[in-house]
Amino acid sequence: MKIFKQTKSALLLLTALSGIVLCSFLSLKKTETANPRPNIIIIMADDMGFSDIGCYGSEISTPNIDKLAVNGIKLRSFYNAGRCCPTRASLLTGNYSHAVGMGGMVSFEDEKVEKGSYQGYLDPSVPTIAERLHAAGYNTYMTGKWHVGESPEHWPLKRGFDKYFGLISGASSYFEVLKEKRKRFMVLNDQEYVLPTEGYYATDAFTDKAIEFINQAGKKANPFFLYLAYTAPHFPLHAYEEDIAKYEKFYLQGWDVTRENRFKKMQKLGLLDKRYALTTRPNNIPAWNSVQDKATWARKMAVYAAMIDRMDRNIGKLIKNLEDTKQLDNTFIVFLSDNGGCDENVDDRKLGLPTKRIGERGSYGTYDYQWANVSNTPFKLYKKFTHEGGIISPCIMHWPAKIKPKKGYMDAPSHVIDLLPTSLDLAQAPAATNIHGQSLSYLWTGKKANPRTLYWEHQGNEAIRTGNFKLVKEADEADWALYDLETDPSENKNIAQQSEKKVAEMSIDFDVWAKKVGVKQSKKKVKK
Repeated sequence: MKIFKQTKSALLLLTALSGIVLCSFLSLKKTETANPRPNIIIIMADDMGFSDIGCYGSEISTPNIDKLAVNGIKLRSFYNAGRCCPTRASLLTGNYSHAVGMGGMVSFEDEKVEKGSYQGYLDPSVPTIAERLHAAGYNTYMTGKWHVGESPEHWPLKRGFDKYFGLISGASSYFEVLKEKRKRFMVLNDQEYVLPTEGYYATDAFTDKAIEFINQAGKKANPFFLYLAYTAPHFPLHAYEEDIAKYEKFYLQGWDVTRENRFKKMQKLGLLDKRYALTTRPNNIPAWNSVQDKATWARKMAVYAAMIDRMDRNIGKLIKNLEDTKQLDNTFIVFLSDNGGCDENVDDRKLGLPTKRIGERGSYGTYDYQWANVSNTPFKLYKKFTHEGGIISPCIMHWPAKIKPKKGYMDAPSHVIDLLPTSLDLAQAPAATNIHGQSLSYLWTGKKANPRTLYWEHQGNEAIRTGNFKLVKEADEADWALYDLETDPSENKNIAQQSEKKVAEMSIDFDVWAKKVGVKQSKKKVKK
């Protein structure tokens, strides 16, 4: 009888403990279900200016991107690193590009490379966003432009991505991979990929493969991270004729009218307030009325617009797939550009190709600084420069499960280095230590942002922003220019002479940062 009572007591205790464990398990399961980790998608456009999408002032049709903006957050002061390679390095590592070996552009296997801040490939010892999220249980995918390491040992699958399809190099035809002096690699996972001879267009292919990667995984327990790095609208200007036709007559109005209309639309949207002034047309850009070959110039911009239009439709295709698979609600999507509009002219890169009409397969053209000045409305200068025209980017964040739509445009100076810590924050992964970026989750949680200073250097162009003050110096200049972005966000009034103390303080701060990350201190002109 005694043994029976002891056994009965033990059974009662075991039952009670089992109940507690079961309740705890169910409670944990309920918490996990109520707060699942989101999928994360970062979409990057290439060489697209601040005003090139509808919700940032453009006349180009971008309804899918605009819808993300309406239902999410739109940032007014989000910065990139001014050029494709540095921006991509910063996005992938959460660090200023110099600190991870990409202070300049990529290096090639036939070049003599000095290891360090300008070595031209990502430092293998610095974990990428894909490596960190993979370790946290995410499936990691990438499609599109890599451009942070040409050699196979530096390709995406070596840097944490489970699957990859795209262009290892910086630019090529949208219809084929061109035979150039240095080979351009189209890669599927870790192998060179031979493109079909017909029916290929890069923007479509990058999207289709991204959707394929997502769908192949199915609704597994693991969330996914997708880095979709379009080459659009980077040169060469290539688009389908039916897409170009939508815009060709429109741009006969010219760059002067187009830029003025964008500025007015930006004001109407509330993106720009009275503090913003439209910077004057540079002296090297003629008035549209004096241009002789208007049809050719209008076609250049029409092809550029068509490339953005098709990119938007592809983003719409991706979003629809997320909706159809019931994943959109808990997917965090970021859209941005890697730098401002590009003023480069590549007429000297004909590559032995026969002359073709702008936009057609076999052509190789750009829209040049005349139209890049429109892309960067209302700012001045272009890609690679550290004035706002080169480094400011549209940035949209969309996450229906957590982000409530914001009507206006948020003032929150932030940088592409912030996307890695933001992603780790949302993934509930261990925070990265010793990085330069910070999580942007305060934008929708209501927490207060930490005061910060941001820095830039590329090919001798330098800048530092502390609070609302921004110090800028071009590569061939000896003196800094200082702007108060609170009253002059378009950088029209240089107040350096009236604020010598501020200039001295900020320039010393810049020099400390430059030395720390490995910036090459270029020789400047000496003021006479």
